[in-house]
Amino acid sequence: MLIVVSGPGGVGKGTVVARLVERDPGLWLSRSWTTREPRPGESPDAYTFVDRPTFEAKIADGGFLEHAEFLGNLYGTPWPDADDDRDVVLEIDVQGAGQVLDRAPDALFILLEPPSPEVQAERLRGRGDPPEQAERRIAVAQAELAEGRRLGAIRIVNDDLERTVAEVKRLIAEARAART
Repeated sequence: MLIVVSGPGGVGKGTVVARLVERDPGLWLSRSWTTREPRPGESPDAYTFVDRPTFEAKIADGGFLEHAEFLGNLYGTPWPDADDDRDVVLEIDVQGAGQVLDRAPDALFILLEPPSPEVQAERLRGRGDPPEQAERRIAVAQAELAEGRRLGAIRIVNDDLERTVAEVKRLIAEARAART
């Protein structure tokens, strides 16, 4: 099964997905590529950090399930290569989620939403986004949320981490049960 966890920057996608993968051995997280620089304190394995020519060569080779440019940087998800029967989790932006749904319309698509723009801005600053970057992300968040809703995502407001993780786990369990 393909699980897409999406939403605007600062909504908590990475935190929620990390908890899910930590708690469910049946999940495999696909690591996205990006041309942006790592944030201060960001784990070096948060993304595969590459330069633009390397990224563009992978696009030319058809190596991405989805890819997009966002705020001047390229982001993309390589075709998943889980090594066993685990379900694949993609932690991606809404633009990429739309591309994935075009190719895999039966994917479980979850849209995480911030409790408010103020909380989202606080989270962005807390993770090390420069103020101008945080402002740009907030400015595009409403359009991203509207697009996620248009695409038919299951919406969850991430106002309490443990409740959000439990809700996503429940949705995964329901999707797994429906497959059998």
